[in-house]
Amino acid sequence: MRGTEHFIRTNGVDLCAETFGDPADTPLLLIHGAGHSMQAWDEEFVLRLVAGGRYVIRYDSRDAGRSTGYPAGEPPYDLRALVTDAAGLLDGLGLPSAEIVGMSQGAAVAQLLALDHPGRVAALALASSTPGGPGHDQSDLPPMSEALLAVFAEEAPAPDWDDRAAVIEYLVEGERPFAAHSRPFDTDAVRAQAERLVDHARDIAAQVTNPFMIDAGAPWRDRLGAITAPTLVLHGTEDPLFPLEHGRALAAEIPGAKFLAMEQTGHEVFPRAVWDEVVPALLGHGR
Repeated sequence: MRGTEHFIRTNGVDLCAETFGDPADTPLLLIHGAGHSMQAWDEEFVLRLVAGGRYVIRYDSRDAGRSTGYPAGEPPYDLRALVTDAAGLLDGLGLPSAEIVGMSQGAAVAQLLALDHPGRVAALALASSTPGGPGHDQSDLPPMSEALLAVFAEEAPAPDWDDRAAVIEYLVEGERPFAAHSRPFDTDAVRAQAERLVDHARDIAAQVTNPFMIDAGAPWRDRLGAITAPTLVLHGTEDPLFPLEHGRALAAEIPGAKFLAMEQTGHEVFPRAVWDEVVPALLGHGR
């Protein structure tokens, strides 16, 4: 099955999206994390969701893939703009609502989408996230791991962005510190993903720079109790950025939320090893 590409004009930007499956099925929107694009969602994973009766939409946020972008280091938007973009994307596809799956920064967008546009969210799944926004005060929750702090303290120099091989290697090594350490790092899968990201990007330098610079805005952790959509929180047991307690706290603050701990998983897009558990959970939690 091949996806159908769309360019949706909304909120002053053009968003590139791809749809899979029967439009008559339940729509499910995938929101990727910072530095990634729609290509972070493996096509085989998407097709498993389609086989479960979903009309799946994956898309490029601003500065990602083939959507509207800005010079590296100069993003003129904030996190709330990404929320408005997601709602506008649904409008552009003629969808009154959808099941929403967000990962990392995409999960922050999904939280705000459920709070500010509750009628658009039929069900909510939040992966590798924290209650509220990245960068907000979470002093009651564990900080990132010492190993990851050390990585951030000695960040690798940027590659020559015109050198495809060097950029791919940079992306692969950038993912390594976020992966679980109890499972061998799947270099081949991460490299294949990096190749897709690079080949799909209009400006890979902006893609891996700008989303990390945007303002998350006012904290919203104290609003999470207002989420009414059926919610599933998924979190890696070895997440070094947001340790497991962040996921448990997020689930605890959303009424009726279910929690799924992904064993041997770090801060990473659902590894293939957990698909057999994650896919049925995503397909079943909103019903």
